[in-house]
Amino acid sequence: MKSLLMQYKCLVLLPLITLNFCLAEAKTSQTKKAVGSAGIKEILNKYKISPSDVSLQILNGDDDVYSLNAKTAKIPASVSKLMTSYAVLKRFPPGHRFYTRLFVEGNNLYIKGGGDPSFVSENMWFLVNEFMRTGIKNIPGDIVVDDSLFDDVRFDKSRESTRVDRAYDAPVGAMSFNWNSVNIFIRPTEVNKKARITVDPESGYFDVVNNVTTVSYAPKSELIVNISNSERLITVSGEVNEKAPEKVVFKNVDAPDMWTGYNLKFFLAQRGISVGGKVRNGPIPDHAQVVATYESKNLAHILGDMNKFSNNYVAEMLTKGLAVEPAKKASLKRGVEVIKEELDKIGLDEKQVIFLNPSGLTRDNSFSAASLNKVLTKIKDDFSIFPTFVDSLPIAGIDGTLKKRFKGTDGEGWVRGKTGYLSGVVALSGYAGRRDGQVLTYTFLYNGPRDEGIVREAFDQILLSRLK
Repeated sequence: MKSLLMQYKCLVLLPLITLNFCLAEAKTSQTKKAVGSAGIKEILNKYKISPSDVSLQILNGDDDVYSLNAKTAKIPASVSKLMTSYAVLKRFPPGHRFYTRLFVEGNNLYIKGGGDPSFVSENMWFLVNEFMRTGIKNIPGDIVVDDSLFDDVRFDKSRESTRVDRAYDAPVGAMSFNWNSVNIFIRPTEVNKKARITVDPESGYFDVVNNVTTVSYAPKSELIVNISNSERLITVSGEVNEKAPEKVVFKNVDAPDMWTGYNLKFFLAQRGISVGGKVRNGPIPDHAQVVATYESKNLAHILGDMNKFSNNYVAEMLTKGLAVEPAKKASLKRGVEVIKEELDKIGLDEKQVIFLNPSGLTRDNSFSAASLNKVLTKIKDDFSIFPTFVDSLPIAGIDGTLKKRFKGTDGEGWVRGKTGYLSGVVALSGYAGRRDGQVLTYTFLYNGPRDEGIVREAFDQILLSRLK
């Protein structure tokens, strides 16, 4: 009888105990959320960040962990590339690659661009070495660059209107090379002697004027590197200390087709293949014969180039790639329309999203934190693209634009996200893992007067407060 009574008590008490435990857990969870919310407000206050300048949201699955103006649209800067990444992964098949080919017809050698954003010196070597195996030692005619897959708009009007010669503002073209940028290396030599200036690649496309002196004292005049694309001239001036490390400066090249053609000629010469004619652009004749092909690296790695290093050039190249259609030249405008078509399928609120440029190099894009998180959640729920996407993001304390952030904290190695920065704009958006197995989705957008470094530190502290 006692045994039956004990069983009865257990059956009655167990649900009550479970209920009380669940209520206690719920209460604890609410307390944690309340404490976390208070903590976030305190962090913003500590860094003197006005709440009205922020659109912020942290999600744990479908649960809204914390929101602040989450539906208010802000300028997102380079986190725009998250939207671009989503459309690229949805439209291009897994493992997609781009092709660059050499053709011969008559006395001419033709190179045709396939829109590969990752075509660099190593790939040019591969292409030239494959061509060398044909046994052809002399090109009597011209090197002709076929850039016709894309339109001839190098700098789309959706970018910021002011052009700069830095690599982040590089032009785009279906036949592009080395991110359409040139590397200028400055290395000290002996005191009172000229510094050593090396242009990479050393194709002869640019002439160099070296006005840099090696000195024994702290330089009185800074290093200045100027590039004139119209004159194809690089001028370097200033002073460099004899013990200073080598410095590299990246400048963009505004004629991707000619830049590619001259470098092809240079690489051919390195393999003993001469070219009798000039470098020019033009279409490939119908009956030209393919003599060499380079297949790009996997799309997953190209996305990594774009997101880990916030490469605007890659973003626009991929967007034009989305617009490729038979018998039509691909335009950025059409590529952006394709991205919008994919975003429309998610059901984003039109009032919270203005998407005009795929790289974010504009003040005309506008998203809310809630909209970006909706895209990130959609990606997270789609296993066909999620592994590739998350692998393309910078890893906190490890690589990319997050390499120096979250060092020695709970976020190191556990936070992945896309950064964004323009004057008066700071953004961070992605995923953060917790040790208990939960993965948070977050977006922080700031438009305001506070210093970039202060806002970045505040965002890092906010995210860390949710990882403990």
